[in-house]
Amino acid sequence: MSANGLASRIQQFLDPTERLMAGMQSPFQRLAQQMQDILGDRGILKEVIQAGEGPPVPRDASVSIHFSAYLEYSDQPFETTSHLKYPRMMKLGRDVTLYGLELGLLSMRKGEFSRFLFLPRYAYGEIGCPPLIPLGHRAVREQNTVPLSTVLNVVKTQRCFGNRCFSQSRYADAKDRYKQALTLLKNREPANEEEGRSIAAMQLPIFLNLSLTLLRLEKPLKALHYGQRALEVDPQNTKALFRCGQACLEMDDYEKARDFLLMAQANEPFNNDINNTLKKFASCYKDFMDKEKEMCSKMFPDFHVTLKK
Repeated sequence: MSANGLASRIQQFLDPTERLMAGMQSPFQRLAQQMQDILGDRGILKEVIQAGEGPPVPRDASVSIHFSAYLEYSDQPFETTSHLKYPRMMKLGRDVTLYGLELGLLSMRKGEFSRFLFLPRYAYGEIGCPPLIPLGHRAVREQNTVPLSTVLNVVKTQRCFGNRCFSQSRYADAKDRYKQALTLLKNREPANEEEGRSIAAMQLPIFLNLSLTLLRLEKPLKALHYGQRALEVDPQNTKALFRCGQACLEMDDYEKARDFLLMAQANEPFNNDINNTLKKFASCYKDFMDKEKEMCSKMFPDFHVTLKK
């Protein structure tokens, strides 16, 4: 029994606000006090039980790990590899499906034994995976407790994973990786103007990657959104102008498509991709006008205009 007379198992049925007012902490809250925040948003906490050796796990590594995963107030793991003598090899960026676990592995070294604590958004999300994984709990308040360089390195890793997925035509996976990278940057409040510029500089290529990926997924409206986000960072960015022009062309918004594409061409007059897209625009616009004329002639077959001098 705890000091206040309630067993920890009974505490799980109390509302979190009631626990806070009573001065009680849940088991995971107590555990979190001794753990390191590896991202800076309290989303992934780590405690090294036994240190490893050598450099950290590289982003393109294949790893073999033993693990046991627990829910709060549970004495038995809901998933474990303890019954396996030789766990299977897993390729980072492909086989590890738990986002937080992959980021945690990148902080580990060979032979290391560590304990991690994940918030729902780095594990199974707020909706969980019932009945095995119940609904997620409320997220704790974001904090900046690690250097920005650490966050940027994790973001770079996520972008590299996204680029690899894109090169393999796994566009949906690439989109998820890019959005995860943006979430990390969004959760980071810049401490000064220099940090703000560093975050914006990191966001720009991810916005461009996302815009192109969404074009591949045939979602031009969303592609336009991220192209415009890139223009907010760099109003004269040629790739951003080009992506916006492509998106507008896909949506048959010919006026905006022409404007974006001509601005992109003004920056790079000899860019083959831009020039070829402008040729496509001219062809599509001609077809559109021809159809408009044909439709008008069918609507008003007897309407003629005679020009008199």
